[in-house]
Amino acid sequence: MSDGDVSARDPAGLPAADRLDPSIWKISTVALLGALLAQLDATIVNVSLASLAKELHASLATIQWVTSGYLLALTLVLPLNGWLVDRVGAKALYLWCFVSFTLSSALCGLAWSAQSLIAFRVLQGVSGGLLAPMAQMMIAQAAGRHMARVVGYAAVPVLLAPILGPVIAGAILQQASWRWLFLVNLPIGALALTLAALYLPNDRQAAKRRELDWLGLCLLSPALVLFLLGSERAGQYQGWIALVSSGILLLGFARVALRKGDRALIDLELFRGKVFGAAAITQFLSNGAVFAGQMLIPVFLVQACGRPPAEMGWMLAPLGLGMLVSYPSMGALTDRFGVRSVAAGGAMLALLGTLPLAYLARHGLNPHVLLPALFLRGAGQSAIGAPTISAAYASVDRRHLPMATTSLNIVQRLGGPTFTTLCALFLAWMLASQPIGQTAASAYAWAFLLLCALHTLVLLTTIRLPRR
Repeated sequence: MSDGDVSARDPAGLPAADRLDPSIWKISTVALLGALLAQLDATIVNVSLASLAKELHASLATIQWVTSGYLLALTLVLPLNGWLVDRVGAKALYLWCFVSFTLSSALCGLAWSAQSLIAFRVLQGVSGGLLAPMAQMMIAQAAGRHMARVVGYAAVPVLLAPILGPVIAGAILQQASWRWLFLVNLPIGALALTLAALYLPNDRQAAKRRELDWLGLCLLSPALVLFLLGSERAGQYQGWIALVSSGILLLGFARVALRKGDRALIDLELFRGKVFGAAAITQFLSNGAVFAGQMLIPVFLVQACGRPPAEMGWMLAPLGLGMLVSYPSMGALTDRFGVRSVAAGGAMLALLGTLPLAYLARHGLNPHVLLPALFLRGAGQSAIGAPTISAAYASVDRRHLPMATTSLNIVQRLGGPTFTTLCALFLAWMLASQPIGQTAASAYAWAFLLLCALHTLVLLTTIRLPRR
């Protein structure tokens, strides 16, 4: 090795071009605090709905709007993300989101009724909806071509949130008032605000004052909200009306956006790019498979296998453990084998981890088969996200990152309810068509085979991703 080769390497043996600037880790850490806080808050609230209903003397049908109201508000403002970043800059918007999220958390903690809590959660959703996509965009801007390596480590706290959430919620509800479910956000928010003010780069001068596409906003935001409402009520008449209305509004938005080009709320030209289009389709299908599985597996274990809900924690733990174990290595694997190989390998693992579920539905529950299968499924799912997202961001110009972030997050959010609804309707149809007296084994087996078909589609789309 020549002297030039030696000088071009750091003490760890990495080429100088591959070394990560310390500022990348600072920005990524600060950005991920927002995503962690939003994810942790959502998990804590979701597992505490029964306790909130009891404490606030409300029905579960009413208190579930604590979650639904937050989700709908989040969806309503998500299309504004790209325009707001262009208008005020990423740092200013991120600080505003954190301040608003922290203050609305305090208001939730001071709520005096179920109705006031729901109203404050809607307010919280307006700011919380932008924290995760903002974190993703800032990491992409800072990491550049090292996106896969950085995301592999930076996503670990977000993966921990669903594990820590129930533990924190249980401790709070046992030792203190329910109000601390929300007030716990205050010290985390104060810390994150301080770090964001210190370490995030000031990009206000780079912001460009782009006019808001009001017509696109009036078409897209209601379309997304109606889609979520319709997906939740797909078996009802009102649900189908909402879905049809959503489809009409989406078609209207697509027509307006194609006419306006890069002046539209979402630039649909991004999806015509071979890499970005393939990555978006992969994320849509992959998120659909993840959420559909999260619905089917617990229902199968409780209703078909007769397992008590209290056992769900340890029975489903291998799924999260598989994701947690494999995610940190995604960057190194992507650098070595390439985007396509890692994503396709992950899709294959997820498919192989789902096939045994159809077998178990037919032949009865066997923990020695279920637990390794779930671990394999979790490891495979986590191997799809990081390389796919990094490929999507690498395929667009830096100035288009805010628009790309918004577009990718909308596609991701649509995938979950789309395929969860599809699998739920298919399972209900299969159960209803079972002969009287026959077990539900066949219905669940076919539902898991449908989930396997979805994973096969994910595998096929990963083949369209770039090699590097």
